[in-house]
Amino acid sequence: MKGLLTAGGHGTRLRPITHTKNKHLIPIANQPMLSYAINYMRKAQIIDIGIIINENDREIENIFGNGEQYGVNLTYIHQNSPLGLAHVIKISEDFIGKDKFLFYLGDNILVGGVSRFIDEFNKFKSNCHLVLSKVNDPERFGVPEIKNNKIISISEKPKNPKSDYAITGIYLYDSSIFEAVNNIKPSERGELEISDAHQYLLEKNKKITFSEITGWWKDTGKPSDLIEANKLVLKNMVKKKNFDYYDKVEFNNKINGKIIYGKDSIIKKSIINGPVIIGNNVVIENSTVGPNVSLSNNCKVINSRIEDSIVMSGTSFLNIKKTIKNSLLGNNIQINQKNEFFNEINLIIGDQGKIEIG
Repeated sequence: MKGLLTAGGHGTRLRPITHTKNKHLIPIANQPMLSYAINYMRKAQIIDIGIIINENDREIENIFGNGEQYGVNLTYIHQNSPLGLAHVIKISEDFIGKDKFLFYLGDNILVGGVSRFIDEFNKFKSNCHLVLSKVNDPERFGVPEIKNNKIISISEKPKNPKSDYAITGIYLYDSSIFEAVNNIKPSERGELEISDAHQYLLEKNKKITFSEITGWWKDTGKPSDLIEANKLVLKNMVKKKNFDYYDKVEFNNKINGKIIYGKDSIIKKSIINGPVIIGNNVVIENSTVGPNVSLSNNCKVINSRIEDSIVMSGTSFLNIKKTIKNSLLGNNIQINQKNEFFNEINLIIGDQGKIEIG
């Protein structure tokens, strides 16, 4: 079995962060989002993985290379423009060949990996196996109509959904999917819709089965989704108070809950409320950090308070007396506060910003 990962698109709902960074490289618990998908595949014994990237985009390739560091073989497939998920499969036919494959949207995060879904796909001997999750807003997704535990129709972002299930960004196929993507027509928005390909398979009496996600799953299309995914990943961290470099942690701190602590970081006179992950060369002084905070390398938090946030490398906080919360902050941002007019501060700031509050 092969793997196919999406890492293209423009991430318009995540601007300004995505003005300077591919959204699939935004860190969740200090790891690029896309790395979770690659690790899910490797743990499921999928070694040959194709990654769909934008034309002329070298950012993903520069970071992940040939995949050796993850124990996989990566092949990069360029998509000239975002013409739909079915188009992604269409342009990947040479890479996939006749193999079965797992198609995974790279901005999806879930607990538990993908091995169970692969096992069920093989057990059912399906042509197509979909992974579903119950959601409150199915009109945002592809939606199946289910009767007698069988999918009988599929529609893309319907105004009147026929179930409260979303088709998540995890799909399993045999080679019959290529007949579908080569025969459907573009939708009104000019894309080859994956739901139309699935409907084609149904009409050709191909076998479509499904699994339901029993844990949590996140499609990280919006800043609030990223922050929630970060919380969920931190909550499931295995390590607890992992101080490999404890000599830099003074004993006049208060440390609560699950903490992962990086090399050469310094904590003084502070409260850390886990779950929190702290990168390398981070300075925290006279501050409160957490819960649910990811601080990347080379950050500084001085006389400040932050919780429920993702903070990328090199960002600094100085004298922020009110709580920074539910924030997504890019690289090398400087934030300081002069006055105390706010009870809570919510920020989404791209790279290299300089912000003075009050």
